[in-house]
Amino acid sequence: MRRILVLAQAEVLHVVRDRATLVQALVVPIVQLLILSNAATFEIRDTPAWIVDLDRTSVSRGLVSRVTASGNFEIVGDTPSIEQANEAMLDGSVTLALVIPHDFEATLRRSGTATVELSLNAEKGSAAGIVQSYATKILADYSSELSAGIGAAPAIAPRRIDVRLRNRYNATLNYKHYMVPGILVGLITIVGTLLTSQNIAREKELGTLEQLNVTPITRGQFIAGKLLPYWGLAMIELALGLIAGRLVFDIPVRGSVPLLFATAALFMLVALGIGLWISTLADTQQQAMFVAFFFIVIYLLMSGLFTPIDSMAPWMQTLSQLNPVRHFVTISRAILVKGAGLSEIARPLAILAVYAVVALTFAVRQYHKTTA
Repeated sequence: MRRILVLAQAEVLHVVRDRATLVQALVVPIVQLLILSNAATFEIRDTPAWIVDLDRTSVSRGLVSRVTASGNFEIVGDTPSIEQANEAMLDGSVTLALVIPHDFEATLRRSGTATVELSLNAEKGSAAGIVQSYATKILADYSSELSAGIGAAPAIAPRRIDVRLRNRYNATLNYKHYMVPGILVGLITIVGTLLTSQNIAREKELGTLEQLNVTPITRGQFIAGKLLPYWGLAMIELALGLIAGRLVFDIPVRGSVPLLFATAALFMLVALGIGLWISTLADTQQQAMFVAFFFIVIYLLMSGLFTPIDSMAPWMQTLSQLNPVRHFVTISRAILVKGAGLSEIARPLAILAVYAVVALTFAVRQYHKTTA
């Protein structure tokens, strides 16, 4: 144990003396958290919209006011010219054009049904679908308001299904509550894997690895001594990120914080073990960095961090089970947002435990092969 602590102490001194590494490990992730939590969101607000109200009645003006007051749209044009709306759509300055036809109110009073036109800039892909859902909901809500007084046959009670919506775990639909726990996982994964991947490679470049090889230290002690400082650094980084997420974004912490850190401690054995394994393969720090980035990109894209797992192809969903980051993202969100306990996260936790054993075993065996 003493040998491990001595080697770990030497690694800590290297990190502390290297200000660039220290900033990369502690400051940069917090800055990234603050930026990514605002950038990586599917919420769309202040969408530029153009209103073409050809009716100019109290009912049509009521619809326009509902669109304006929703907070999802910014009205950049309000003219009775469809051509101007089309030009704005063509040059990309408008995402949505709402056209209210002549006799809108009269038709609604006469037949109980009237048509409006929603034109969307579908060039923006999935964003257009989200904008459409916002606009459709506003129209449906306004229609419900009008149905009591403008029905075509008021003597006949309207038949409808009364739907009562309940948003569990995230009642306000705040997307940051969903993203921040996942981004925290991504950041400690990037730092942990990237820094450790350069560890043994740095020893090779400096020529100190041969000196360590002739000491009585064992392979397991060597890997443990190299891993321990970065494991502690990752725990500190997670704590700082969690505090920032709570203070800045008011993310919920409904579950057990000790359970989250215990799970993170296990997960970091996986991330750091893979980083050390990469380091034993590479001859230079540059090679280690490129290989680490290759793994990190796959980690993040297949983790469900930015895109839901359910939206992936079936074979990709199955393949993502091999990604340890996916399982910790699931655990992090379950503990913080849902308040899940040990029994609810038992399966992904068991998978992480298996991955930790495999990653550390590979790191130890590969170090032996490299230095033989």
